[in-house]
Amino acid sequence: MKAPSIKDLKGLKSVKLEIEARARLAQELEISRKAAAAKARAEKEFFTLAVGPIKPLPVKHRPGHRAQLALAQPAPIAVQHQLDEQAVMREALSDEFDAETLLDTDDALSFRRPGIGADVTRKLRRGEWSIQGQVDLHGLRREDAREALSHFIKDAHKTGWRCVRVVHGKGLGSPGKTPVLKGKVQSWLIQKQEVLAFVQARPAYGGAGALVVLLVQG
Repeated sequence: MKAPSIKDLKGLKSVKLEIEARARLAQELEISRKAAAAKARAEKEFFTLAVGPIKPLPVKHRPGHRAQLALAQPAPIAVQHQLDEQAVMREALSDEFDAETLLDTDDALSFRRPGIGADVTRKLRRGEWSIQGQVDLHGLRREDAREALSHFIKDAHKTGWRCVRVVHGKGLGSPGKTPVLKGKVQSWLIQKQEVLAFVQARPAYGGAGALVVLLVQG
C-alpha cells in the first residue's frame, strides 16, 4: 500500500479542522438557544408573579357583551330641610309680639332701632333713599303675607338693597274696614333684624297703605 503524500495529509488536517469548527458552531448555537429559552421562561415567570393568578373573564364581560353601567342617581331634594326652613321663618315672626311700645307716636307711626337717630326716619319720609324694590302683601291671607314678607326682606338684604317698600293695603276690604294686616306687618318688620327703621309711605307711594323700610347694609 502506498503511503499518503504530504498533500493528502494537509487535506485531511483541513477537513478535520473544518469538522471541529462546525461542531463548535453547532455547540454555540445550542447554548444560545438554551439561553434564549431560559430567558423567556424567566420573563414569563416574573410576569406571572407580578400580576398574580389570571382568571378568565365572566361571559358578560367578554367581547360582544355590553357592560351594564349603573347610572348616577340625581341628588335627593332636601324637601324636609326646605319645610324646616319655612317653619323657622313662620315661628320667627310672632303674631303675639307687641310692637306698639316700639313705634314712634307721631302723626304717622314709624319705627327706628335703638341707636338710630330721629334724622333717619325724617330722611326716609323725605325720600332721601331711593326705593330699590317692593313687595305687595295686600289681599293675602295673614300666613301667606307673613311668609312673603319674611322671604322678601331676607332676599332684599342678600341683594344689598337699602330701601324697600312694603304694601300692606289700607284695610278697606276688611270687615269693618279695619286695617288688620297693617299692624301685623309693622310687628313683623320690627322682629326682623335686617330692618333698621320704617315710616309710612308718602301719598304718592301708597300713603297709609304702605311702609318705606330701611335695611341694614349688607
